[in-house]
Amino acid sequence: DRAEKFKTIRTFGGISGYTNIFESSFDRFGAGHAGTGIAAALGIEIGLKILEDDSKVVVVVGDGALTSGMTLESLNHLVHLDSKMKIILNDNGMAISKNVGTLSKMLTSIRVKERYIHFKEEISNLLENMKLERFENFLARLRDTTKHFMMGGNIFEDLGIKYFGPINGHNLEEMIDIFEKTKNMDQHPLVLHIITKKGKGFEEAEQDPTIYHGVEIRTLSNDPEKVTTYSKTFGRTMEDLAEKDDNIVVIVAAMAEGTGLRNFFKKYPNRSFDLGITEPSCVTFAGGLATKGLKPVVAIYSTFLQRAFDQIIHDIALQNLDVIFAIDRAGIVGKDGPTHHGMFDISYLRCIPNMKIFSPASPKELEMTLKKLVNIQMGPVAIRYPREKVNYQIGFEQDYEKFDPFKWQKVFAPSGSRAAILAVGSMVERSVKAAKKLLERGIKVSVYNCRVVKPLDEEALKHIVEEFDKIITVEENVLNGGFGEAILRRLAKYGKEILTMGIEDHFVTHGDREELLDLVGLSVDKISQKVKGFCGQILSKN
Repeated sequence: DRAEKFKTIRTFGGISGYTNIFESSFDRFGAGHAGTGIAAALGIEIGLKILEDDSKVVVVVGDGALTSGMTLESLNHLVHLDSKMKIILNDNGMAISKNVGTLSKMLTSIRVKERYIHFKEEISNLLENMKLERFENFLARLRDTTKHFMMGGNIFEDLGIKYFGPINGHNLEEMIDIFEKTKNMDQHPLVLHIITKKGKGFEEAEQDPTIYHGVEIRTLSNDPEKVTTYSKTFGRTMEDLAEKDDNIVVIVAAMAEGTGLRNFFKKYPNRSFDLGITEPSCVTFAGGLATKGLKPVVAIYSTFLQRAFDQIIHDIALQNLDVIFAIDRAGIVGKDGPTHHGMFDISYLRCIPNMKIFSPASPKELEMTLKKLVNIQMGPVAIRYPREKVNYQIGFEQDYEKFDPFKWQKVFAPSGSRAAILAVGSMVERSVKAAKKLLERGIKVSVYNCRVVKPLDEEALKHIVEEFDKIITVEENVLNGGFGEAILRRLAKYGKEILTMGIEDHFVTHGDREELLDLVGLSVDKISQKVKGFCGQILSKN
């Protein structure tokens, strides 16, 4: 059934780009964040044992997952918990970007030991027609000894996990043969080390596997005037800053390309660190750098930063260290769906003491925010921005000299308005467009660019309370714990009517970003409709 829907992959109403237990009975566990496979499989296996079900458990993981602490923790548990699972390790030398670290080098060393592969093939051919069943154990020991001599040990065997490989993942006969031979081996957990080429069979993907990591339907752009992304602006700005300041260092978790830092890594290899899929380590590593007077900038997607929540609190905020978190993919990311939406970062960061949160309204504001904050010693800073192709500026940005990232800015102010929208980040431009639509209907609503989420701009709030009867907050974040809740709490004593707009208490599906923003009520049309309903006729009297 799903095969017929493959042309709808990553589209609104179509199939997901990841395993999804709500989509197919063949998806035994949901996925999206690397490193979860072996832990989930182990839980399933132990659950089957408790239920006295002798089904076999097979888990497929990529080599990039081996950089994840979860994977290493789970490998450490297999023998202890008497696991018999079979791990198919799909090794293409990449996760999204090129894999890094000693474990990656270990796999590479195994991958290239062709002497052993040729030796194995020659012995197999020699013994194929010989009746040597009674020497089977001896030959197995001889094979293992020879293999260890020619290839050295590896982490799997050191952990008591039987290792088979390397195996050519593009040779169907070899794959079937090894699966047949190992499917009933239940004495130990085992790893089948399969070597593949990322993008095999699609020439463009073979040439640039990083760009083609996520396959989706090709469409022609109908928005040629939108010339940049926040990620590109971030990367370019970091290069400019690093050229003038030798203390600036960047850290990523296997996402140098996605965060816009590919060129930075080339220009400043001694000040750029890709630690693989190790978000907690990235955060604490940055804290260590900060203690030596360096200026670490940790560039991580919002959804992946969730994995380092404890380290943000314990290792950074508690010590009030000067670390900047550049939080890419904040809000709705689109086609990658619920495992990748950055819907929670305002909520999970706002509750942390010492944390400051900024949400620039345009790439130009992102650039100015970085340049203003990188030299200020004030503890941890989070700068969040969406995955979105936009114009570099949207028309109301201030000059750099006047720009203050700690101050809100009134960006639309029709005379006589008695309601104000307090908009955050990507919602500023959409709120201005919504307010202009309302003005055409005689409804006057002002709009503020609330570029700093924490701390609140108390001076601006004082004027807002004095000037407006009704207040609307708009944010691309869940309402629970978000910016709107901060405003509600702060203004409760004033008795103002307040409407909070954001993402309700549910996960959001996959699809085009604009489709999903409309679905959750954050498109221009939905904002204008809600504001009109909330404000009623009172706003058109003046």
